[in-house]
Amino acid sequence: MEQIRILLVDDEEDFASALAERLVLRGFRAEVATSGIDALRNVREGDFSVLILDVKMPGIDGLGLMAEVKRKYPDLPVILLTGHGSVTNPETGIREGAFDYLMKPIDIDELIEKIRDAVGGEKGQ
Repeated sequence: MEQIRILLVDDEEDFASALAERLVLRGFRAEVATSGIDALRNVREGDFSVLILDVKMPGIDGLGLMAEVKRKYPDLPVILLTGHGSVTNPETGIREGAFDYLMKPIDIDELIEKIRDAVGGEKGQ
């Protein structure tokens, strides 16, 4: 089975790197981008199974990045993360194309379940 490949996009580099390491330890392929511009480049160059995007980032925020990605890759699942629940409610993210929406701090088991659900369970870890 093909390994699930994740692009984790968050301007908090320490958080993103730590989360990526935790996902790798659980058998996923995880890469990090710390800006929307870097993420767009990575998406164009890579073949990701799912994107995990922080909502609140400088420059292109998570919702703007998701809209850009969805125009070119409409079937690529996106999971939004935020520590700023009042900035954007979950319904807005879902309505605009997100697969799901999780609050920081992240429960790693819940995130893994959402990742597997997003890729439809057809790919193994």
